[in-house]
Amino acid sequence: MKKSTFDEEIEDGRRFSFGENWNSFLKGFSEERLTIATESLKKMLRVDNLHGKSFLDIGCGSGLFSLAAHRLGARVMSLDFDPNSVQCANILKDKYGDSSLHWAIAEGSVLDQEFMLGLGKYDYVYSWGVLHHTGDMIKALHNATLPLEENGTFFIGIYNDQGRKSIFWRKIKESYNSNFIMRGLILSAYISYMVLRMSLSDVFRFKNPFSRYSRYKELRGMSIYHDWVDWIGGLPFEVASPQYIVDFFFEFHNLKLIGITTTSTNGINEYVFVK
Repeated sequence: MKKSTFDEEIEDGRRFSFGENWNSFLKGFSEERLTIATESLKKMLRVDNLHGKSFLDIGCGSGLFSLAAHRLGARVMSLDFDPNSVQCANILKDKYGDSSLHWAIAEGSVLDQEFMLGLGKYDYVYSWGVLHHTGDMIKALHNATLPLEENGTFFIGIYNDQGRKSIFWRKIKESYNSNFIMRGLILSAYISYMVLRMSLSDVFRFKNPFSRYSRYKELRGMSIYHDWVDWIGGLPFEVASPQYIVDFFFEFHNLKLIGITTTSTNGINEYVFVK
């Protein structure tokens, strides 16, 4: 049987299997995480609910935010290039979805312009921490706007450009994906470093170092461990400055920025635009 492009890229070390990581994340999934994710989505989109609205989740990953939008009343379309992520979304849909008529899931790539045009139009297009992992971020940024309805809301998260630091992390990610020995060594070293660094920081500030891990899910309902794995392994990997993203969408797609959350670290900057 001929290998898919996805399988070849995984085998060659050019792509990280995000879906396998999210499949592991679902083992610890709970209604609490869903509630937190739903509240964070409401906050960024500035809504109380999504009744009567359509919501496109590009790169749905675990399916958590597709489910959150579904719970808020939206008609949801989830898509992902990774078949394992598609499987994760289907697991959540089967277990927690109220009506399959209002939540569709498909395997596809944001880089496929014909596929994106065939999706129709949506009131909300959401793609958090995804477009910089496609291998062609600029094309992904363009194509992600194709299904956006007039007056629609566009919510994305893109890795912050830190210059040489970003180049360094790309090298780490390439090493991580090169073979299973490097994966074990790099992940162990990174987690040990992060735990030590955060523990010392909390102790010096007279805070409980263990509470940090329980509090982490309060941000977006996510898991600190699985986010660490996602960060270390995440290939392909591209970055952009906030100014670049804001100028890009204004110049090429006439999108107006209505919300932004930035970071000074190697994390993700969040943007909310309206068309």
